Amino acid sequence: MTATKETTYEFRTARPEDAEAIVALDGSFTTSTVFEVAVTDGGFALREVPVDPPLVKVFPDDGFDDDSGDDGRPDDDRTFVAVGADGALAGFAAVSYSAWNRRLTIEDIEVAPDHRGRGVGRALIGHAADFARERGAGHIWLEVTNVNAPAIHAYRRMGFAFCGLDTSLYQGTASEGEQALYMSMPCP
Repeated sequence: MTATKETTYEFRTARPEDAEAIVALDGSFTTSTVFEVAVTDGGFALREVPVDPPLVKVFPDDGFDDDSGDDGRPDDDRTFVAVGADGALAGFAAVSYSAWNRRLTIEDIEVAPDHRGRGVGRALIGHAADFARERGAGHIWLEVTNVNAPAIHAYRRMGFAFCGLDTSLYQGTASEGEQALYMSMPCP
C-alpha cells in the first residue's frame, strides 16, 4: 500500500480480473489549453494556446486486451494498476520493453478523474521506471496528443522532454487533426 496525497492505494501488476475495470476506466479529460504545433525546416515548435470553450476529449475504445501478469503475457510487457482503499480501480499503466533499443514504452496510462492530482500517475510511472531498470532500459518513451495539455504538463514535471512529432499518426481516426508528440526521459 502506498499513500499518495491523503489517499491510500495498492499498486500491483494487473490480474485477469482487472481487465473489465481497465476497459471501463474513464480516461477523458477537459482542458482550457492545447499545444499548437508548427512544423519548421529544422524541426517543430510548440506554443500553448487557450481554447474557449474548454476542450473535452473522450478517447475511443481501443479494445484494450489485458494479458498482463502471470497468465502468459511476454516477460517484457506489464500492466500496473492503482487500486483505491474502496477496491475500485484508480488508474493503470500498460508498458512494454524493447531490448534492441533499451526502450520502455508507456503504451497507455490513465487515471480516473476522481483520483487525478493525487500522485497516482506519478506513482504508476514510478512502477514503470522500476520495471524499466529491471530490464536494463536506457530511457522511457511515450506518445501523447497535442491537445492533452494536462498530461503534457504532468509528464514534463516528471522529467519527460519532447523528442519527436508525427503529424500523420491520427489521420483517418477519431483524433484526426491532432498531432502525436513523443516524449522521453532517461531511465532514472
